[in-house]
Amino acid sequence: MTTNDDAVLYQRDPDYIPRIAAVHDMCGYGKCSLTSAIPILSAAGCDVCPVPTALFSAHTMYKDYTFHDTTDMLNDYLDAWGKEGVELDGVYSGFLGSAGQVAIIQRLYREYPNALRLVDPVMGDGGHMYPTYTTELCEAMGALADGADVLMPNLTEASILTGRDYPGKNLTVDEVADWMDALLALGAKSVVLKGVDREDGMIRNYVATADSGVDGMTELAHEKLPYMIHGTGDAFASALCGAVMAGRTLAESARIAGEFVRSAMKSTRNQPHFEERGVSFELNLAELTGLVG
Repeated sequence: MTTNDDAVLYQRDPDYIPRIAAVHDMCGYGKCSLTSAIPILSAAGCDVCPVPTALFSAHTMYKDYTFHDTTDMLNDYLDAWGKEGVELDGVYSGFLGSAGQVAIIQRLYREYPNALRLVDPVMGDGGHMYPTYTTELCEAMGALADGADVLMPNLTEASILTGRDYPGKNLTVDEVADWMDALLALGAKSVVLKGVDREDGMIRNYVATADSGVDGMTELAHEKLPYMIHGTGDAFASALCGAVMAGRTLAESARIAGEFVRSAMKSTRNQPHFEERGVSFELNLAELTGLVG
């Protein structure tokens, strides 16, 4: 396969700290969304401005959690930014609390037309939607694919966005190319498809751009560790965005993100209650800080 390693989305000035709006939920326990995005993007030399889409006591894989939708406060929140003259270099969106929040993100796109649009369409995993998601919200999420500079779904989210059946494991390269082509057809400028598992001890991520098409698709394989940890998708997307904003090519950013998650999962394995606490990436943040050293 040819590659698209020359796709650089952001030209980094080493003396400038880019500012990113991180449009995600805030989760009190079980590291994901903003509790991943803020430290990971900060380690990559970004100024992170959170836009909290929901407040959770813990992520939705716990039996007991509280959920508060913040939709009603967000327009006032952004109005205040406008009055202060806040400038943005990127808009990185993930977990949403309601279908109405898609319009909030689209407002950011209108008000910051030069900001990169980095879309992690967080909707589910393993063939299932997350508990707080609705069909209406998933349909609305699809509007963010059109014009995204980077669209970063897993296979569950890819199936929801394209209206296809969830494919499970063991996709061939040709089948992956077909999925990538369908995702690019939604209007994304580039796609990173996360977490393709062929049950051979590796996890694969794929990168393609609208310019090169699937003929230019890049495959990136990483060691699959023999345990599952919540929050790895958010850590991957945040690290990828950080690498992109550090001036790395898209394919290199995806490689960096994959290795960062693998390293963090190894660190997590040594923590008490690691199966439920979420990915522990704190000891691995230097990998990202080194991108802008």
